[in-house]
Amino acid sequence: MTSPEHIPDGSKFISPQGRRAIKGGIRPNAASSVPDVGRKPPWLRVKLPSGAQYEAVHEIVRSHKLNTVCAESKCPNIAECWGRGTATLMLMGSVCTRACKFCSVSTGNPQGWLDPLEPLQVADAVALMGLKYVVLTSVDRDDLADGGAAHYAACVRAIHERSPQTSVEALTPDFAGNLDVVASVLDAGLVTYAQNLETVERLTHPVRDPRAGYQQTLDVLGFAKRHAPKTLTKTSLMLGLGETDMEIERTLDDLRGANVDVVTLGQYMRPSQHHLPVQRFVTPDEFHHYRELALGKGFLEAVAGPLVRSSYRAERVLEHNNLGL
Repeated sequence: MTSPEHIPDGSKFISPQGRRAIKGGIRPNAASSVPDVGRKPPWLRVKLPSGAQYEAVHEIVRSHKLNTVCAESKCPNIAECWGRGTATLMLMGSVCTRACKFCSVSTGNPQGWLDPLEPLQVADAVALMGLKYVVLTSVDRDDLADGGAAHYAACVRAIHERSPQTSVEALTPDFAGNLDVVASVLDAGLVTYAQNLETVERLTHPVRDPRAGYQQTLDVLGFAKRHAPKTLTKTSLMLGLGETDMEIERTLDDLRGANVDVVTLGQYMRPSQHHLPVQRFVTPDEFHHYRELALGKGFLEAVAGPLVRSSYRAERVLEHNNLGL
């Protein structure tokens, strides 16, 4: 990602409102102005959030001043997940130091700010929701020396202290490839460690921020498995950005080479006109093919579908396969 002071070439496509936001230190992500491939197909339609359980989760998130990737990333599954009383909690605020061109999270410089009460607030929320399995994720925090790893670990430990029976998955930043701090998060006690590769090698840039890297993510995932062999490793790919079947297969091979256990594959959805356009809508049948391809290569589980996201039904994947619960 670029710093808030440097606007990439795609900035000419930022709206006047976006330019005003940049001057204030926070800016939306910029990308091509090329339009999407067309109207969303019927299999990508989702219902609006509603229901008593959804409202209950929303109130817990609001009252505990929590950020959720469900809301910040405009996840299409928010109605389903919150409706059954689960959520993926986003740590360390809602401002990311990177500017990946697929992501709707705001970019800026938090200047080292962290909420010291967040570990306790997260632990309280998990207990109130009665979660057996919780996913913790976060923005990238390149403004912190350790990328926020110590804060991550503190949140994991706080959950274990308050809810000893709750299993924790951490979907982390790459921590700039610093394996020592990756180890500190793993040592806090995880059932699953995830770091998203996002796309095939050829498309890593421009899809991901320049500070992210295809090999860097593979190295982090490979290290995680070596450091904590009993911890499941997991990653996610977005399809529809222009990748080929051959590139998808090569990427799956690279992930297996890093001993990644679980992979999820979902449709890339353009958050706004300032983000990368969709190149194709992958059909449910194609996703089924990719799942079978991944399973044939030795992944313990592969979850693939148009609406699948990194943490979608994470606990069910493990329950159904007796992998971690």
